[in-house]
Amino acid sequence: MHKIKKDDLVKIITGKDKDKTGKVLQVKNGKVLVEGCNMVTKHAKPNAANPSGGIVNHEAPMDISNVMLMVDGKATRVGFQMKDGKKVRVAKKTGKVID
Repeated sequence: MHKIKKDDLVKIITGKDKDKTGKVLQVKNGKVLVEGCNMVTKHAKPNAANPSGGIVNHEAPMDISNVMLMVDGKATRVGFQMKDGKKVRVAKKTGKVID
């Protein structure tokens, strides 16, 4: 079980996009893709999906330690508790069960 999951709303706490918020698109190997954040430009060759090729903007992965979960509009650390025999994520700031 991870502290940050796909479709969570997160706040970026370091780097060029500091204080931006966005939805997590993917979590993999300690990295996260956040919608609209950490944008990079790539030179793409023409292919079936992009016949003209050219310069394409898209999100680059960033380390999971650079984001914080947003709960009720506030960034918070995440803990775990056992509720009814299930392990659930809990917001440290409010004590609220996240999922």
